[in-house]
Amino acid sequence: MATAGIKVLKALIMGPPGCGKGTISERIVKDFAMIHVASGDNLRRQILQGTELGKKAEPYIDDGQLVPDEIMFDLILGELAKLKNANWLLDGFPRTVTQAQAVQKIEPKEVVIDLNVPFEVIIERIKGRWVHIPSGRIYHTEFSPPKVPGKDDVTGEPLEQRHDDKPETVQKRLEAYKKMTEPVLNFYRDEGILTEFTGNYSNEIWPHVHKFLSTKITPLQYTVYK
Repeated sequence: MATAGIKVLKALIMGPPGCGKGTISERIVKDFAMIHVASGDNLRRQILQGTELGKKAEPYIDDGQLVPDEIMFDLILGELAKLKNANWLLDGFPRTVTQAQAVQKIEPKEVVIDLNVPFEVIIERIKGRWVHIPSGRIYHTEFSPPKVPGKDDVTGEPLEQRHDDKPETVQKRLEAYKKMTEPVLNFYRDEGILTEFTGNYSNEIWPHVHKFLSTKITPLQYTVYK
């Protein structure tokens, strides 16, 4: 398959909470040898480790507020600076047009993937999602259950349901996401780098994402999921 000849692919993946973004990201990482830079997981790790960035961010997280730009810039740009010669997939940042404009100047992306999944599908799906907090590994009681119920496959440690994943908070989060990110999507659309993928399930969307990315860089493989 012919590719566009990009030496290093810098990509961003977007989508509302519960849309399957974590699953699609894992598949991209596996098939295209990309490094997944997930802002939420990195923030939680910094807080758990008690780093300076984590201490600065924790009060905002606890209050349900957005972490200020300067903290997020330090976190994300610090991570991306380590990956100059690697293919990477950014996830969870930027969230505002100001952030998008600033990051695009410093670390310009060639590709922005937007996963468009109906909100009613997401609300039903979110009920079954559980997480191994230290690693960020995500399980679902129906679609991708752990080998032992309630336990992480790798460490055997207990899984948790994040507070912001509980069904009663999902509707508000989805509405807030739409209001906040629509301007960001419009920014990337105007930049000519946004590609949208619509569907209900990851297995439905994945073949189209793989085909699209294969026009940018050569995949290691194509993993089929049924």
